[in-house]
Amino acid sequence: MNEEAGQGVRPPGATPHLLIESQGPGAGGAGFLRDARDLARLGHRVQLLLIQEGVGAAVGAAPWSAREAAAAGAEVLVDDFSLTQRGLCAAQLLPTARIVDMAEVSARLLEPDVRVVWH
Repeated sequence: MNEEAGQGVRPPGATPHLLIESQGPGAGGAGFLRDARDLARLGHRVQLLLIQEGVGAAVGAAPWSAREAAAAGAEVLVDDFSLTQRGLCAAQLLPTARIVDMAEVSARLLEPDVRVVWH
């Protein structure tokens, strides 16, 4: 097989999905978190960014949580500004959640082939 022919071909699930949750608890937010979980379970690369009211899903004790998405392999990212605005700190978050700033988020948004969904 010609090695050059295979260049640029991504295996299934290699294209990152950047799912941005900005809403608080509710049917829509819970469904969006399930979508992140399900995509991760199917082997897709999932980055779940929690901003604004969505940061509550990263709090470890919250009944409405990103815990299942993280357990399925999704990378859970939490906006530092939104976290601070709500008086939350890193110690309150899921152990696998990572705090990010908008510079990192911007870089992820500009990645080639990224699939972005904002809720």
